[in-house]
Amino acid sequence: MLIDIVVPAVGESITSANVACWHKASGELVSKGELLVTLETDKVSHELTAASDGQLEILTTEGHEVPIASVIGRLDTRAVVSPISPISPISPISPISPTIPTIPTIPTSPSAPAAAVKPAAVDGRSTRRPMSTLRRKIATQLVTAQQTAAILTTFNEVDMSAVIELRRQGQETFLSRHGVKLGFMGFFVKAVVHSLKQVPSLNARIDGSDIVEHHYYDIGVAINTAKGLMVPVLRDCDKHSLARIEQDIAGYADKARAGKITLEDLQGGVFTVSNGGVFGSMLSTPILNSPQSGILGMHAIQPRPVARDGHVVIRPMMYLALSYDHRLVDGREAVTFLNQIKASLEEPTQLLLDGMG
Repeated sequence: MLIDIVVPAVGESITSANVACWHKASGELVSKGELLVTLETDKVSHELTAASDGQLEILTTEGHEVPIASVIGRLDTRAVVSPISPISPISPISPISPTIPTIPTIPTSPSAPAAAVKPAAVDGRSTRRPMSTLRRKIATQLVTAQQTAAILTTFNEVDMSAVIELRRQGQETFLSRHGVKLGFMGFFVKAVVHSLKQVPSLNARIDGSDIVEHHYYDIGVAINTAKGLMVPVLRDCDKHSLARIEQDIAGYADKARAGKITLEDLQGGVFTVSNGGVFGSMLSTPILNSPQSGILGMHAIQPRPVARDGHVVIRPMMYLALSYDHRLVDGREAVTFLNQIKASLEEPTQLLLDGMG
């Protein structure tokens, strides 16, 4: 029996997938459950395993992009040799044909023709190569966000002294109790939730001529992966402790490194936090994660002179940037939101008390 290997549907908005890597060779015998192929969509990677024991026939080679529901290979279950049947050696003069027929590799399935992949072109001074599926999707989303929203950015700076001191004092206890380090992101996520409650227009989005108000706090956290930027979503952040938030962030980081981020992990966020500071960025204007109405940009912490009680002192300062959809959020609301973030982080005791459970 021949079993088709089909590109599965992994989300309503995903119409195609790229055959990233075959883990078995065409003509190779495989066992049920063995990993066969990794597919890359415009959002996530997806792995397909063997549905049965059989001999693999690859129909679509690596690097080709094919529509959802395409047949990219087959398993021939008739080619499986029974483990209880002894195999007699074949005499050199025996006229008997080999038991397992060789199945030729077909570069493109007739039922699902794949577009040819352009090879990288090198002229000695430059190299031209096709964009990956994920990079094309990122490019499309960024352009769409700028074309469909009135994006404006407001800035402020925050003194991180109190957060740094709390982390220093509580790090050992936090790590031993919860199994993860107390990072900066947990404080920022908690501060965002508090500010969204104060300025609910940033927890809404425009849909046509309607305003959709959200009454939950699922916060996207932008993380950089080998495949590009991804924004997994932390669910119900208003109900969870700092420990749970830090554990969820660490879990997503592990999944990203292993290429296990799923479509469900990336859906449903109401607001995004992006930390360009880990790469040394001092200031930026982050682009909205459409259709959200706000994104907070964190930046590098730098010791800078600031005025305190009439004196100039050196404090660890971070610039904050809030980009927002000006169609929905007024400037006064955006400034209020960012001032509230600043206040929460400079007096973080309540955030810590709320989040230590």
